[in-house]
Amino acid sequence: MTTPTDRSLSRAERQKMPVALDVAVEIAKANGVCIRPIVLRRLDVRTGRSEDVNVPCGATQEAKCPPCAKRNRYLRMAQCREGWHLETEPVAEPDEADEQQRWLIEFRADVQAHRDAAERDGDTAEIADWDEAIREIDAEINAAGMRGNLSGREVSRRSRSTRRRQDAPDLPKRAMSPTTLGRAFTGTDGAVYRPSMFITLTLPSYGRIRAGQGVPVDPASYDYRQAARDALHFSKLVDRFVQNLRRVAGYDVQYFATVEPQKRLAPHLHMAIRGTLPRAEIKAIAAATYHQVWWPAADEVGFDGDHLPVWVERPEREDGTAYPDRQTGDYIDPGTGEVLPTWDDALDRLDTDDEAEPLHVIRFGDQVDVQGVLAGTPDADQCIRYLSKYLTKSLGESLDTDDAARRDHAARLVEALRYEPCSPSCPNWLRYGVQPKGAKPGMTPGRCRGKAHKPEHLGYAGRRVLVSRKWSNKTLAEHKRDRRTWVLEALGLADEPVDPHRYVWKPVPAGDGTVPSLALRLLRMVADRQRWRSTLLARQAEADGCPIADLSAVGEAA
Repeated sequence: MTTPTDRSLSRAERQKMPVALDVAVEIAKANGVCIRPIVLRRLDVRTGRSEDVNVPCGATQEAKCPPCAKRNRYLRMAQCREGWHLETEPVAEPDEADEQQRWLIEFRADVQAHRDAAERDGDTAEIADWDEAIREIDAEINAAGMRGNLSGREVSRRSRSTRRRQDAPDLPKRAMSPTTLGRAFTGTDGAVYRPSMFITLTLPSYGRIRAGQGVPVDPASYDYRQAARDALHFSKLVDRFVQNLRRVAGYDVQYFATVEPQKRLAPHLHMAIRGTLPRAEIKAIAAATYHQVWWPAADEVGFDGDHLPVWVERPEREDGTAYPDRQTGDYIDPGTGEVLPTWDDALDRLDTDDEAEPLHVIRFGDQVDVQGVLAGTPDADQCIRYLSKYLTKSLGESLDTDDAARRDHAARLVEALRYEPCSPSCPNWLRYGVQPKGAKPGMTPGRCRGKAHKPEHLGYAGRRVLVSRKWSNKTLAEHKRDRRTWVLEALGLADEPVDPHRYVWKPVPAGDGTVPSLALRLLRMVADRQRWRSTLLARQAEADGCPIADLSAVGEAA
């Protein structure tokens, strides 16, 4: 057998030899071991013992860590399966407040009364003291195990008329029932069926697309601006659809949805819904759903190239306090010296203009697919697999392609997104003569660091997985804990609760000489995984009545 140190081999022959670290990474992938483990130092405060622990990176993208992405996908599949066809309400009633919690609320009411009296007297110093006391009491209320905030909203919320657009059809509205379950049907054999639905929603067309390729027939006439704005505000449109769906259904509809890119690079939605409605109603709801973006106009470019707004510091206030908008300066027009309107000023002008139009109106397209699904059928399993099919891939996964037409299409969309404002604080507002919300020095149009502007997200900055709060009455961490409990029980180990204050976790600084190499850590993790798998198989074989003498990875050689 030849070795890399054999000098008789040519360089090309040595280059053909596999790299040991690459082989270790492939073995780790085959055994479901994280290939990018994070080293954390765990200190046991009882014994004083410190040890390094390899923690999985938890990546959700296959391009970063396939084992962690696969594990996350299976976890989402379990979450979807557990909540889709429930037959009982997954609602947990809050616990009764204890004496200490009641006393804190009464004490908070007494302090609030003193604060209101000081406000009526106009004593600013006393108001500040009471405000500080209220903040401390609110912190104690949360520390005592109570949720929420008694102070309410500190900043007023802008609202516009909720009157529906004239070009949007009206929707029926049913009386709400306090339930999350859909209708049940009884068959001729007496069996009770509670069907659910699988819905696919898409965005409208922006131009003709070549069949099977996902690229426009005529890129010059393709509406990339609308495509970019629809992608930026797609999450808001989904929220409106859920609101309308619940109004029409008449009960608290629960859903598990995923956002994926189409071949044309536009986001679309797959949604599993508990309960069922007529297909015609679902399509009517989609047709009547829209979202209006009430932002300042961003159609005319006011500043570009070298002609960009200049930052100027504001003078300090006489009382030494910060300005209401928390800015320390303003952007001005370098040619005229005129201060650009702040974000609040621009919205105030929009509110007072009776003829103002929204910056953008986003709607769903005509393609709406609705399927009925029964629990325990192959269709249900297929829908769950389809919902999680692309969760391990980024929205911009298709950008790395050998197809020149697709690369050009993606580049045009990314360029359209470059100067589109993604949020009120986006630096791109300077391009259109408006200061971003919370403006600060150094902002430049076209250089926003927001998630939506990155090519791998294609304008969509929202969550890839959307789960309603009463879907399974469990968080993702609780679903993960259920899987951990099952494994421990299968291994014959007790799932004992761990004192959360026993261990102190700290990150290991880079360059720490005590941390083993990545290859060595992967080898140890693979050995641990193989040992756990052997034990689990042995336990399962014993439960089936067919005990196995030895299932270790090394067998008799050990």
